[in-house]
Amino acid sequence: MLKRDKERGGADFGEIRAFLGEGTQFKGVLSFAGAVRIDGQVEGEVIGDELLIIGEPGQVSAEIEVGTLVVSGRVQGTITARERVELLRPSRVSGTIKTPCLVVAEGALFNGNCEMMAGSDEASGGRPAAKKEDPQAADGA
Repeated sequence: MLKRDKERGGADFGEIRAFLGEGTQFKGVLSFAGAVRIDGQVEGEVIGDELLIIGEPGQVSAEIEVGTLVVSGRVQGTITARERVELLRPSRVSGTIKTPCLVVAEGALFNGNCEMMAGSDEASGGRPAAKKEDPQAADGA
């Protein structure tokens, strides 16, 4: 784990399995398992089953599909996270975020649309959660 991440967010990110350092540029499809941290530049598509961390120097212009996303850098594109998205200071995010849980810290900037969807329920297919009616309320409550 990177010490400064734990100090900044207070979260334990576990073991980072891949790291794209500052000055690194990647174009294409980045597919991964586990936790990945990006401090460089990525353009294209990012697909992961668990955690993606975009550090403060990181710049990502991509379609992102992950379990959890934590951003301190810059992101432009569509983000789909099955668990949660955390925008930390001084992140700058523009585009669409689809997730069941969005946390925006003071000092983070988000411009775009947000679709709150059901948690990691595969049956929803990433669609917003359906509104459920209370049958008792419909009977004249």
